[in-house]
Amino acid sequence: MSPASPAPTRRSFLTTSAAALSVGAFSGPGFAQSLGAVPTGGKAIRPFRINVAQEALIDLRRRVQATRWPDRETVADQSQGVRLDKIQELVRYWGTGYDWRKAEAKLNALPQFITEIDGLDIQFVHVRSRHPDAMPLIMTHGWPGSIFELLKVIGPLTDPTAHGGRAEDAFHLVLPSLPGYGFSGKPQGTGWGPERIARAWAELMTRLGYSRYVSQGGDWGAIVTDAMARQAPPGLLGIHVNRIERATTVPPEVARALAAGDPAPAGLSPEERVVFGEIRDFFKNGFGYASIMATRPQTIGYGLADSPVALAAWFYDKFADWVFTRGEPERSLTRDEMLDDITLYWLTNTGTSSARIYWESSAGGYKPAVVSIPAAVTIFPGEVYKPPKSWAQRAYPNLIYYNRVEKGGHFAAWEEPQLFSAEVRAAFRSLR
Repeated sequence: MSPASPAPTRRSFLTTSAAALSVGAFSGPGFAQSLGAVPTGGKAIRPFRINVAQEALIDLRRRVQATRWPDRETVADQSQGVRLDKIQELVRYWGTGYDWRKAEAKLNALPQFITEIDGLDIQFVHVRSRHPDAMPLIMTHGWPGSIFELLKVIGPLTDPTAHGGRAEDAFHLVLPSLPGYGFSGKPQGTGWGPERIARAWAELMTRLGYSRYVSQGGDWGAIVTDAMARQAPPGLLGIHVNRIERATTVPPEVARALAAGDPAPAGLSPEERVVFGEIRDFFKNGFGYASIMATRPQTIGYGLADSPVALAAWFYDKFADWVFTRGEPERSLTRDEMLDDITLYWLTNTGTSSARIYWESSAGGYKPAVVSIPAAVTIFPGEVYKPPKSWAQRAYPNLIYYNRVEKGGHFAAWEEPQLFSAEVRAAFRSLR
C-alpha cells in the first residue's frame, strides 16, 4: 500500500509479540504447547499475533456504506455475474452486523508464527498434536481462500480421537499463508511461483525440525503440493490433493479437441464424456477470472485495493461457482465465514498481490509434470474438474489412494471438514 493511501498500512495495524505467544499459552483438545521464538539455522521463528487497528475497521465500514452500486443485471440468473440483490445482502451485513474481532480471536487462539525464507516473511499456524506418533503435515490453501478455509479441520486432524478417528491417525499441522496472501510478506519482485513456494515450504518443514512429513493442498495449494512432489525434497513421504491439474491428466486427444473447439473424441467412456463437457463449459463460462489475473493482475488490483465491494463481489462470484451448492454459497458457508476470508484480504490489502500467482505461473512458463512419489487423490463432487482414476494416474503413476465422495466442493476442508479430515487420514495411512 502506498504512503499516499488513506487506509492504514500493513505494519500500522499488526503487532507481533513474543510475550503474547509464550510457551504453554495454548491448551485444550488437539493443541500442544506452542513454540517460543526459536532461532533455527540462523533464521528465527517469531511468534505472531494479530491486532487490527480500530481505525482500519472504521475505514472499511465507511467505504462499504459509501458504495456506488451498478444497475441490476438484465437477466434472471447468474450468467452476467454476481446478482445485485445477493451482493447487496452480504455487504449490508458486512457494514452493520459483521464483527472482525471474532475472526481475529479465532486466529489468535492458534499458535501463529512468522519466519523469513528466501528473503520473504512467511506467516504460518503450527499446531502439534497431543498424540506422540502424529505425522507432520503441511497444508496449503488456495485462492480466493486463506488459512480460514482450513481452521475447521485442525481439531479433527490433530486430535482424531475426539472426532471419530484413531490416535494413530493424528497429524502435527503446519498451515502457511502463501506469499502475497494474508499476513505473509508480499514479494517485491517476480519469481514467486509454485516451484519457489514449494522450495520455501520444504525449508519451513526442515526449520521446524520435521525430517519426515507429508503435504496436502487444494486449488493453488494443490499446485504447490504437486511442485513439492516433483522436487521430492528429503523427508517428503507423499502428497494428497483435492484438486488435480488438468494439464497433466487430460489425454492428448481430449486436449486437442478442447483447444480446437471440436466435439468429444470417439471412444470416450460415458464418464469421460461428462468430464469433457464440464471442462469445455468451464473454459467457456468460468475461466475469465483466471485469464484476467494471469494477464492483468495489476489492472484488476486497483479495484480490489480501493473498493471493498469490488473485492467481495470478485470473491463471492467464485464462492458461488465452486461450492457444492452451486449458485447458493450460503448453503455451504455462513456469511461470517465468507466475510472472515474477504475481510482478511481487505485488511492486509492482498487482493492484488494474491492475484499475481496467476501471472507468475503464466509468465514464468510453469509446466506441470508427472509426480513419481506416492500420491493420493480425493474427488469432491462440487469440484470444477473431476477426472476419472485412469486420467489421474497419468499425473500420479504412484497413486496410492483415489476416492470419490458424495458431497463437498472446491473448498472441501471449509465445506465438509469431517469428511475432508477422514479422507486425509485414509490417504496417508499407508505411509505411516
